[in-house]
Amino acid sequence: MNNSMSPGKPVHRMVQTAPRAVTANRIAVLWSTIIGKKIVMATTGAVLFLFVVMHMIGNLKIFHGPSEINAYAAFLREMGQPELGYGQVLWIVRISLLACLVLHVTAVVQLTRMNQKARPIGYNTKKNVETTFAALTMRWGGFLLLVFVIFHLLHLTAGAVGFKPGQFIRLAVYQNVVTTFSYWPIVLFYVVAMAALCLHLYHGLWSALQTFGFNNARNTRMLKTVSRVVAIVIFLGFTSVPVSVLAGWLR
Repeated sequence: MNNSMSPGKPVHRMVQTAPRAVTANRIAVLWSTIIGKKIVMATTGAVLFLFVVMHMIGNLKIFHGPSEINAYAAFLREMGQPELGYGQVLWIVRISLLACLVLHVTAVVQLTRMNQKARPIGYNTKKNVETTFAALTMRWGGFLLLVFVIFHLLHLTAGAVGFKPGQFIRLAVYQNVVTTFSYWPIVLFYVVAMAALCLHLYHGLWSALQTFGFNNARNTRMLKTVSRVVAIVIFLGFTSVPVSVLAGWLR
C-alpha cells in the first residue's frame, strides 16, 4: 500500500494564488507598459469627455431663463434623495472625476517620460510639424486646463474669486453668471481656456480612437474631421454663455 504521507517522502502541495492577487498583479504589469498607460489615458479621457459634454448641455439651460438653470443646479444636489443625503451623489461624481483626472495626468506624464527614454540618442529625424504642434498643445494646453479647473471651482462653484463681497449667491446660477461675466478679463480667460480645451479634445479624441482601434486606412480622414467638429461644437457651446453675457444678450 502506497502511503503518500509516509515519513521520508516530500509532500507536494499546490498553493493556489488568490484571484485578487493575480488580478492586481496583471493590472500592475499592464500599467507598467506603454500600451497600458495609453489605455488608462484613453479610458479616463473618455470619462472626462463625457462629463464635459454633459456639463456643456447643462450650461446651455441658462438660455431658457433663470428658473430652469437654477432648478437644474438644485436638482444636481438633490439627486439620490432620500436614499442618499443632500449633495452626496454630486460629491461621488466629483471624487470619481478627480480620480480620473489624477490617473489621466499621471499616465500622460509617465508616458511622455517613457517615450523620451525610448528615443535613440542623436535622433535627428525631421519632425512632423503637425505632430509637434499636437504635442505642444496637449502639454501646455493640458496645464492651462488644470489651472482653469481650479479657478472655475473657486469661481462659480465656491464664489471665492471673481466676485465682490456679497455678489455671489449660492445656487443662484443665472445671477452669478450674469454678474461675473460682465467683466471682460474673466470672459477672455474663459474663451482662451475653452480654446485650449478645444485643441486638447481634438487631439485627445483622435488619439483615443486610435488607441481603441477604431481607425483604419479608409476612415482616418473622417474620424479626424469628426474629432475637429466635436471639439468646435464644445468650444462654441461653452463660450456662448460668457460671450452672450458680455454682449448683453443675457441679463
